[in-house]
Amino acid sequence: MYEAEDAEIYDLVHQGRGKDYAAEAEHLREVIRSHKRDASSLLDVACGTGLHLAHLSREFDEVEGLDRSMDMLTRAQRRLPDVRLNLGDMRSFDLGRTFDAVTCLFASVGHLSTVAELADTLRCFARHAAERRGVVVIDPWWFPETFTPHHVAGDVVTADHRTVARVSHSSLEGRASRMDVHYLIADPKNGVRHLTERTLITLFTRDEYEDAFDRAGLTPTYLQGGLSGRGLFVGVRR
Repeated sequence: MYEAEDAEIYDLVHQGRGKDYAAEAEHLREVIRSHKRDASSLLDVACGTGLHLAHLSREFDEVEGLDRSMDMLTRAQRRLPDVRLNLGDMRSFDLGRTFDAVTCLFASVGHLSTVAELADTLRCFARHAAERRGVVVIDPWWFPETFTPHHVAGDVVTADHRTVARVSHSSLEGRASRMDVHYLIADPKNGVRHLTERTLITLFTRDEYEDAFDRAGLTPTYLQGGLSGRGLFVGVRR
């Protein structure tokens, strides 16, 4: 779970690194409407601070978000005061309605630990997709054969009198990638602080993703490239 300051740093770092949320939202609209031309409602699962939703709300008539972090949702609600945001777990939430499209971006499904959890999650997404050709779009993490262990990344971002330096190192740990991230945060009031973060992101196989879609009653298609080079899975409800 994120704390309030972590949510602010999350926004600062990813926007500063050049992530183009507007272009990604436009691409998602094209993908979704290529499968369901009249799609007008969308649920973004693991919506975080709402940066994708801010642009998706311009592409679809009605959008909602869901996340398990209240701090993330609080920041998202300030950004999107007129959008309904829900607190919930992607494996088991129940909003009592369906949407033309359900999205889960930024490799958020990689934070699931097992194939069984992936299957539960896809069944949950399918229950919230419209009965008539509802679309589910997942932005996956790397596959075992495409993950590059020992990758090092570094960025420095300055905004609003605050500078954040971020460095990360990835390694293989069982069936997961382990990412160790260190932040140096400097601002006039607090000086320089050091934060660390360690995450395990599961390396599900393409077959495991596609099997989870199929078992949930969704016909899957894998699109190369996608939003960040890892591809996209698109499932259409049968």
